[in-house]
Amino acid sequence: MEERNLTYFVADVHLGSNPASAAEKEARFVSFLRSIPPQRTSALYMLGDIWDFWYEYRDVVPKGSARVFAALQDLMDAGVKVNFIRGNHDVWTYHYLQDMGINVMNQVQEVTLGDAVFCIGHGDGLGPGMRKYNAMRSLFYNRVAQVLFSTLHPWFAYRIGRSWSASRQKKHVAPYKWSGEDESLYKFACGYEKEHKVDYFVFGHYHSQVDMKTPGGARFIVLKDWKEESPYLYFDGKSLCSGHSRNME
Repeated sequence: MEERNLTYFVADVHLGSNPASAAEKEARFVSFLRSIPPQRTSALYMLGDIWDFWYEYRDVVPKGSARVFAALQDLMDAGVKVNFIRGNHDVWTYHYLQDMGINVMNQVQEVTLGDAVFCIGHGDGLGPGMRKYNAMRSLFYNRVAQVLFSTLHPWFAYRIGRSWSASRQKKHVAPYKWSGEDESLYKFACGYEKEHKVDYFVFGHYHSQVDMKTPGGARFIVLKDWKEESPYLYFDGKSLCSGHSRNME
């Protein structure tokens, strides 16, 4: 029996965004999930914004993603632990994913893989200077606001959510320009490692490809989004490597 020494990380797929290319992106993501060797893999970490907008009612969930869920279920049936950290676009996950067997969490999480310690999360709202954003983020997590939103008919609620998501995309048409050590998320990592031993920081959210070192020597990585490429990371017990999935269907 082969050793399960592989762990995968992926973020910001934004399934459902841009109807013109939604099917192609979903096919790429399913291809990635199907390419994971279950007999050698211990876990998959999805670091938020896997869906462009996800809101669960008690008895209703967004349509689509059937092939994605089938691929995730196959991985879990084969013994791979699938973990999902809520992002700002898919924070409203309550029971559906959990009932499938997916481990749903909020950021940040500290995970030990072999001898390496990982600090992982979606990346939104972390670090100094995020006061305005975190005020909006707290509304997303507010239980009263969630209950009030759930009183809307799904037809209306999903259109509000998708309209909000589309407006965010139009606002950020140009690629985000990562400003290095001045970024709030990087400053968060620098502060975090003063009190915790960390070998790797892995986040998403910024739709940028970032690979830096912290003052304490940790590797700080931000995963790029899946708008045009299919990036992911995998850890083999010794090294953290990057990969790009291809649509093999």
